[in-house]
Amino acid sequence: MLRATMMDVPLTVPPMLERAARLFPTVEVVSRRADRSLHRSTYATIHRRARRLAAALVGLGLKPGQPVATLMWNHDAHLEAYFAIPWAGGVLHTLNLRLSPDDIAYIVGHAGDRIVIVDDVLLPLLAKVRERVSFDHVIVVSIGAEPLPADAIGYENLLAGAGEDFAPPALAENDAAAMCYTSGTTGRPKGVVYSHRALVLHSMATAMADCVGHSHRATIMPIVPMFHVNAWGIPFTATMVGATLAMPGPYLDPENLLDLMVREQVNLAAGVPTIWLGVVQKFKEEPGRWPLAPGLRVVSGGAAAPESLWRDIEAMGARGFHGWGMTETTPVGSGTMIKRHMAEAETPGEARYALLMKQGLPLPYVDMRIVNDAGEAPWDGVASGELQLRGPWIAAGYHGGEDAEKWTADGWFCTGDVATIDPEGYIQLTDRAKDLIKSGGEWISSQALENALMDHPAVKEAAVIAVAHPKWQERPLAAVVLREGRTATPAELGAHLEGRFARWWLPDAYVYIDAIPRTSTGKFQKTTLRAHYKDFAWPAA
Repeated sequence: MLRATMMDVPLTVPPMLERAARLFPTVEVVSRRADRSLHRSTYATIHRRARRLAAALVGLGLKPGQPVATLMWNHDAHLEAYFAIPWAGGVLHTLNLRLSPDDIAYIVGHAGDRIVIVDDVLLPLLAKVRERVSFDHVIVVSIGAEPLPADAIGYENLLAGAGEDFAPPALAENDAAAMCYTSGTTGRPKGVVYSHRALVLHSMATAMADCVGHSHRATIMPIVPMFHVNAWGIPFTATMVGATLAMPGPYLDPENLLDLMVREQVNLAAGVPTIWLGVVQKFKEEPGRWPLAPGLRVVSGGAAAPESLWRDIEAMGARGFHGWGMTETTPVGSGTMIKRHMAEAETPGEARYALLMKQGLPLPYVDMRIVNDAGEAPWDGVASGELQLRGPWIAAGYHGGEDAEKWTADGWFCTGDVATIDPEGYIQLTDRAKDLIKSGGEWISSQALENALMDHPAVKEAAVIAVAHPKWQERPLAAVVLREGRTATPAELGAHLEGRFARWWLPDAYVYIDAIPRTSTGKFQKTTLRAHYKDFAWPAA
């Protein structure tokens, strides 16, 4: 039998940074600091510092396969940690700072984090987490002017004390390299652990011209946070191709984003629709103030974007691109690449906007199918079913083995999203199987809010539904049935929920009803509630 003659070189993360340092040593990584100043680094510097950080982590006792948590904004030091931790044999574990301290503490304990790298401006949040869990080492990055806790290690001091003779451990491509937790949409957050191989293949796929199209010639601004599903893989992919990075730090308001886009002439930027709604509004308010780079490409994902947003993006002189994915898909699974015969979709117009409203075509090596009660549904754009996936960067399970039923017996991941697929292969999500709420690109569990509301002594029943919102796409509206003779004001119900959930999870409004509609099996019939409140007028902020 003829055997292949190719070298068996493992697909691991560190060579991405090594390549950037060797081929693109002076290419910049620009970061917004807490004082709004811009700090400039290069791939050569980041490579040197990441190597020192890897050596320091091993010196602190990091063992192969152990996670290291980061609680950080988007900046160069976080990029150093992205590569240093897997280089040292550890597992990069980004903590979502938008979750409640209770959820973050649960995640830390579930993952087994013993070391955390934290921005000084986030020390107050970490203090609340440390009331519930402990760390062996707390490493503080000074991007602001917060004093270090007595038991903390200064990031710069740690690097200064590390040696240059770091001997990296041998890495296999199927070793764990990074992990992220879901937002806890159906119960507690769940961990997804990414292999080196998955991250490398995902980076190669998203760098393709028919996907996001990362390039050394681009200046890329990842607005999507590095603590949110690895900033859609941009830190890895941009480094792999040697692209300039413009990192916004903690400032995600429209003015600061537009300022950074203009200063650095960003020509590829990625964020959730909520961010882009604010950016286009600011752009329209001050016409002529923001000379954006010619050929700017805008990637929107994390939630469905209204058609008006795509029109406004292209009115700015930019080009819109819709991506879709999940924590379980590393995260990009599809994108709105336009096929060559779809000439009418190449220019602004109805055909283009209709296409951008879909979730696009699956990436190479990502298989998709829709399944309903009758079995696998046809790709006719009409039949709907649950969207199921498989591929080399699709999760095969959760850390700890929870929710094993989300994978079919034949190995497909069940997304929980209802979709159609048209004859061209374009996916369109039509509903959510578990009544989730997606606000500003982040998931909110209606069930968790309902259970907490029904813990209130005055509440008999509660149903929480997603209602369209002009800024956040969706926000939770709570429909409450009070016990006979009892009262509970919206302020009291909000106070009851505070502390249990992140503030952005809390319902923006409460309505009081006599009974919650039910299905024939006794379940809450949220479709009826959604239809009734679809034109709900949100109170002024």
